[in-house]
Amino acid sequence: MRIALLAEGGYPYARGEGGAWVDRLVRGLPGHEFAVYAIGRSERAGTAGMPALPPQVRDVRVLPLWGPAPGPGGVPGKARRRRAQALEQYRDLVGVLAGDAGANGVADRFASALYGLAELAREDGGVPALLRSEHAVRVLEEVCRAPGARPLVGEAGVGDLLLAADQLERALRPLAAPWYDEFGDALATADLCHAVTGGTALLPALLAKRFFGTPLLVTEYGVRLRETLLLHRAAGLSAPVRALLAAFHRHLAGEAYRRAALVTPGNAHARRWQEHCGAERDRVRTVYPGYQGPVPEPPADAEGGDPALVWVGRVDPGKDLVGLLHAFGEVRKEEPGARLRVVRAGEGDPAYLEQCRSLAAQLFPDEAADAVTAGENPVTFEELGSPGAPALPDAYAAGDVVVLSSVVEGFPVTLVEAMFCGRATVSTDVGAVREVIGGTGLVVPPRNPKALAEACVALLHDPERRQRLGAAARERALELFTVERNLAAFREIYLDLVAHAPGRHAPLRDPDGTPVPFGRPAESRVPGHWTAAPAWALAAREPAYAGAERRERA
Repeated sequence: MRIALLAEGGYPYARGEGGAWVDRLVRGLPGHEFAVYAIGRSERAGTAGMPALPPQVRDVRVLPLWGPAPGPGGVPGKARRRRAQALEQYRDLVGVLAGDAGANGVADRFASALYGLAELAREDGGVPALLRSEHAVRVLEEVCRAPGARPLVGEAGVGDLLLAADQLERALRPLAAPWYDEFGDALATADLCHAVTGGTALLPALLAKRFFGTPLLVTEYGVRLRETLLLHRAAGLSAPVRALLAAFHRHLAGEAYRRAALVTPGNAHARRWQEHCGAERDRVRTVYPGYQGPVPEPPADAEGGDPALVWVGRVDPGKDLVGLLHAFGEVRKEEPGARLRVVRAGEGDPAYLEQCRSLAAQLFPDEAADAVTAGENPVTFEELGSPGAPALPDAYAAGDVVVLSSVVEGFPVTLVEAMFCGRATVSTDVGAVREVIGGTGLVVPPRNPKALAEACVALLHDPERRQRLGAAARERALELFTVERNLAAFREIYLDLVAHAPGRHAPLRDPDGTPVPFGRPAESRVPGHWTAAPAWALAAREPAYAGAERRERA
């Protein structure tokens, strides 16, 4: 079948954590054709070289959000009437953004104005330029000054209004993308739209749903709405501008969640945000991201030696290595010979790393056996790929217990890596940690060095418990977090959505109106729930790690 992948930033130009899973998805499903519709947030996306893509990616289209708005300065043709219609829809839209978010019918008013603008933009490509014009700024000012507007929005000055109008035009620019021709070769040919990020990538997917009836799948492994709000704050935008933009992105996400055939968060944290913004529980299914790279074999335990804790990850304030160092001081009171290995993986915050080095030197002066021997610090800072930790399994094998000390965390990839390596873990209760670890590790409150130290000491003193938890952790990781499990889930979802929510039954036509033979997959015409699991697959089955979890709770 034909899958339209829609992304804001990231894939196919970036191969970070966000783009990597999309690349694995595309490469792992060679039986489908993919067309990528990328919303470029920065000019770097357009100038970066296109990476090598698999043959099943048949098309890549990029819509830049930087630079001047496309189209003429006004709507051509029946200029006056069209401009009045577009400005009226824009007035309704920003009226929702400036008003009370809890008022009745707000979601419907937002959707009506959004789709009204989309219809006009589809007919005429000059709408983005109009939304950046003086007319649009004047409409925005009138709405923000009108009775019923939130007091915070009413405080917007001229500079705030100009900036807000500019940002809203960029966010709405996908409405005028050249992707919505009914007889074209773009979104009209897709059997399924898969928005692999939130944000403005949701707009083309929503319009394909509205114009062509194409089923919509939304996947978020982070929480794009939350990330956007934090970015606006970090960028120093004024409170009135942040309020308007936050309302827009909140309403856009809510509309997408309501219209989607299925929403697939990557963890319970993202799921809670989505349900809070309007996603219905019976149309939300958690699909964990697959582990990147070959699954490591559990390393052999080191023979003898001092007990050791190991931390692996990117060094930045959110990882709270300062708290870990203070916790390690408590561990040393119970285990004087204990060591801590900090293994850096990926770029981090150099200033924070230097702060941690200084604190380690202050808390743990170099120890020497006598007056002649050189001293050695019980805390070592290493880098993944160095002789002491050439690969991830070696890094995790260096410790008896793997520690995650974060105060902020999304999906804890390093924790999953440790689980694949069969290591016992102590983690802080942030993000999706509790969901990932299940009962196969110890979880303590964040920002609590004493609790972190007590949990580490408990495992250091009990090697049998460490072995039992490590084995259970590996079984849990193999059960839930492999790439194969992720691919199998999306393969099933694709078939199920096309089978039970077909976009349209009318045949596809080429630009001259001739029907295209076999333009729709046969799956969309098979009656009944043909993708349902057979009875034998529905029988209750206890996963291999459940026994260890049950014993741990007992």
